[in-house]
Amino acid sequence: MHNWPRTWKVPRRQSTADGFVFPGKGQKLKMSKVTTELLLERAVPRSTRLRKIETLNLSKLQLKTGDLDPRLFSRLRHLQNLDLSDNLLDKLPANLSLPDLRVLNCSNNQLEDVTVLKQFPLLEELNYENNVYLTTNDDYKVMFLLQSLRLLNGKDVTKLANHVRVVNSRELTSKVTAHWERHFRSQLPEKYSVEHVKFIRKKFLKSAQTHVIYGPSSLGEFTRWRVKMIAEELLASMLGQEENTNPETQERMEDNEEETSENPREVGDDDIAQVTLVPSKRRGNHSTVGSVSKRPRSQCNTEEEVVLNPRKSSHSQDDPTPDRPRASNQQAKVAEETHRNGEQPPKGQSHRRSSQLTEEQKSQEQDKRVLTITPVKNLDDKEVISLEPLHFLQCHSKGNSREDFKTQLWSCVFEPPLESGTRKDPVVSTSRTMATCGGESVCLIDCETGIVLKKYKVPAEEFFTVAWTTLTMVTNDGRKKKHNILAAAGRRGIVKLIHVSADFCYGEIKAHKKPIATACFSPTCETHLFTASYDKRIGLWDIGVPDCDYNFKASQLMVLEVASIPLRIALVPSCPDQFLLAGCEEGCFAWDIRLDKPQKSRPFEVAFQFPNDAGEETTSHRVDGLAFLNKDVVVSKSSKTGSIYLWSWSQSFEAQGKSCQRTRPALILAELEWSTTDLPYLTLSTCPAAEYVFCGDEKGSVWMYNLSKHSSAWRASKGKRSQNRIAPTQILEWPELRANGELLTEVLINNVVTDPTFTYLIALTGVNIAAVWKKT
Repeated sequence: MHNWPRTWKVPRRQSTADGFVFPGKGQKLKMSKVTTELLLERAVPRSTRLRKIETLNLSKLQLKTGDLDPRLFSRLRHLQNLDLSDNLLDKLPANLSLPDLRVLNCSNNQLEDVTVLKQFPLLEELNYENNVYLTTNDDYKVMFLLQSLRLLNGKDVTKLANHVRVVNSRELTSKVTAHWERHFRSQLPEKYSVEHVKFIRKKFLKSAQTHVIYGPSSLGEFTRWRVKMIAEELLASMLGQEENTNPETQERMEDNEEETSENPREVGDDDIAQVTLVPSKRRGNHSTVGSVSKRPRSQCNTEEEVVLNPRKSSHSQDDPTPDRPRASNQQAKVAEETHRNGEQPPKGQSHRRSSQLTEEQKSQEQDKRVLTITPVKNLDDKEVISLEPLHFLQCHSKGNSREDFKTQLWSCVFEPPLESGTRKDPVVSTSRTMATCGGESVCLIDCETGIVLKKYKVPAEEFFTVAWTTLTMVTNDGRKKKHNILAAAGRRGIVKLIHVSADFCYGEIKAHKKPIATACFSPTCETHLFTASYDKRIGLWDIGVPDCDYNFKASQLMVLEVASIPLRIALVPSCPDQFLLAGCEEGCFAWDIRLDKPQKSRPFEVAFQFPNDAGEETTSHRVDGLAFLNKDVVVSKSSKTGSIYLWSWSQSFEAQGKSCQRTRPALILAELEWSTTDLPYLTLSTCPAAEYVFCGDEKGSVWMYNLSKHSSAWRASKGKRSQNRIAPTQILEWPELRANGELLTEVLINNVVTDPTFTYLIALTGVNIAAVWKKT
């Protein structure tokens, strides 16, 4: 196409960087008030190129909606401040394509709807005063849709907006879910047709908007708007996204999700896709080992972001990276195949949903093609626990790419329930919100719905561990209130402290010069945090309690010296303020952590011996799995291939206690059969309330051991070891996941975690998938 000089007055319907596009024959030209020349003249300061304009004043021009040509505005790629005040606009075009817009003034117009503003995801300041058709309900809609919004009509709405996005959304989600479970789930038959689904959907949406009530009546319109949105998302999850063809639903998928970023400018550069699971067959109501439920939830969500600005920022980029346990050729092959067949979001695309429905539908359809799930055979063992697969989430992707099957997930911890506030709701009284980490991000996920409530991302970081604590903080008016605080750490050796309900990373602790492998809080002192690092040290920190302005003071209380890299740590439940146990690259050790002793730097107290493959006692072996089954029984691996040891803490520690010998044999109570793999860092966990042990393997299976029948025998044996190895009660097999038609094999289960009541089981993998099962 010929490059016409910009000074030529050529009739056109669109101007581009390459020249002009002429209208078709016989087409009438509509003369718009807004032209390229006008935009260049009204720029502040005046500009010669549209792409260089950052501030634009289009006020008092008697502009109507038709005067705002999206094709012309799409060239304002770097516009940050737009003034449309004192015009005649009744609405804004849905596709203005202003990806960097931060300030918008559209006061003194005739606007009737604000939902179109979601196309400006980075908007921080908004003014639409004197638009007589807009109400308080629209204010709340805007605060929910615009995750970065700070000022609305000249007022700071940061705290109110956080409440709308988090507390309000959480309460409404709980109420909508409870309404479904109580009144509609039983109406869904074993086999249902598309017509039946449409009938249930219509009936449920109407009923939910009528009966789910929250907040003052003056916000009834906003509440019904959010209830409908949440109900649509719930139905998409319950019934499968393939049956949801409502364009409005596709436009607002996952508006509950929020992502946090250490760098506000980095937020919103890419779409974040989750794994989509489409069942190829439907089974019975309950799944046992290796089976899939008749209604796996489809996850076809795009995450939205909210900016959390740490008070401190770290620019450390040179910390060494810990040894990467493994890389699968099959994973790379699947990722490559997905890249060839999939549709990756273009770079620079907004993280929010576009209002162009055709593009939205394409994205939704593409998500369905990424991954499918095929149920495997049911087992008829009546003694096994029935587990229903709920979600397979891919929310830690590097660069927010759905083709990422390489990011490894490491840690998962369930949020502790608070004694007051929203946690009194019976629907959420049990812990169902979990924090997971892997790659450069930490995610907060609702296990029941599969919704990613928040996402905190630090570029160039790789998170290995997360831990919760509950701090009693003092509000501005002097009242004491409990809040859950999340600590996250990894490759950079820095602990990030996040006040979750306030959407705020309020500080960091530069704890170690090398990566932090794991961390945990003391159950007896809410501010005491233990961090185990690749610098062969375990630190005890007092993180303090932040004041109402988030000022806090952290201090190091103790350093425990380790002979090798600590991989897992556990406080002894019977005396958590006296002893700490650690599994390390070269053994298992215990330290005296009592604060009444003067030494700030302390060597280990005891090194425990275990039999190796040859039956000889040894202290030199990797212990990459460590947890307490109860107050005394320790579960650890892996001094011997293919086995997990259960041993008594008290009897092992007290053996030869009167002597000065620091090396003592572990008094082994039993041995659990496990995989014969020699791959390291496949850790284990326990559920003390149910007396269960869990451990994943290199084939994607979860080994489950119900030890409730053995605990009484161990107490009666007085330390005598059982000669028979205990087989797993059941093995939960990995389902047949397909990426673009190819099986996703060689799945490594890095970690398996359950909530305290064993309602949900989470498997974290080496292929960037967090799998959620629910006990039925």
